[in-house]
Amino acid sequence: MRRSIRATKRRIRDDGWRLPDALWAEMEPLLPPRPKHPLGCHNPRVPDRAAMDAIFFVLRTGCQWNALRETKLCSSSSAHRRFQEWAKAGVFEAFWRKGLLAYDGLRGIDWSWLALDGAMGKAPLGGGKTGSNPTDRGKRGVKRSVLTDGRGVPLGAVVEGANRNDHKLMRQTLQAIPVKRPKPTRRQPQHLCLDKGFDYDEPRALAAEFGFTLHLRTRGEEVRARRHARAKARRWVVERTHSWLNRFRSILIRWTRKPANDLALLHLACGIITWRHALPG
Repeated sequence: MRRSIRATKRRIRDDGWRLPDALWAEMEPLLPPRPKHPLGCHNPRVPDRAAMDAIFFVLRTGCQWNALRETKLCSSSSAHRRFQEWAKAGVFEAFWRKGLLAYDGLRGIDWSWLALDGAMGKAPLGGGKTGSNPTDRGKRGVKRSVLTDGRGVPLGAVVEGANRNDHKLMRQTLQAIPVKRPKPTRRQPQHLCLDKGFDYDEPRALAAEFGFTLHLRTRGEEVRARRHARAKARRWVVERTHSWLNRFRSILIRWTRKPANDLALLHLACGIITWRHALPG
């Protein structure tokens, strides 16, 4: 019994450069069928596992696709082509959704205390859904808005330009939850924690529309709360999740021009974080 547990831990351990075997076992069934060449005379197709390892390497390191030539994992053209193919098929979002269902079955999604917040990143090459970053001298940037459960597992995620206010992305983020959200009740309310950046009428109306018990401090209350903090901190989990996401360098600095590719990488990172909470070890 002990040997099997140790073996499981070894299999899901992340070496930092290749997708762990346990995560690949969950993703492989989600891949679309391999397309057939009309003439049946093309070069052998690169194995899906090799392409996925290359995609994971780009996600973790933030390197250019052409830099994959030096890794010997997979050719850059094959990896990028496979990434676009799988992103279009919704593989990475399905991987995240499957992880949420597994996490819910193992530990249960903590719907009782949710937190939502945005974080800005750089986008040197520009592209769709980018904008002037007011905190980076007006340079091109991107904003990701993330909703987490009480343990920090990502439940919803969207990307927009860095010039969009956090509260303007609240509806999109709540609607981006890939699993069914249970209806809040009086005995089982769903608390939603927001920071002072959401101190507007629109977030309050949205919280009432979605049935949340809102915890939103005004700007003055936020300062006083820091001096006299007594209640358990609930909102920090989403900030920690943004820190987890920043470890995936392709998300920290966006080098892709296509917003669909950026969102697919974000879905993959959210899926990996979720599966780490769903798998033992």
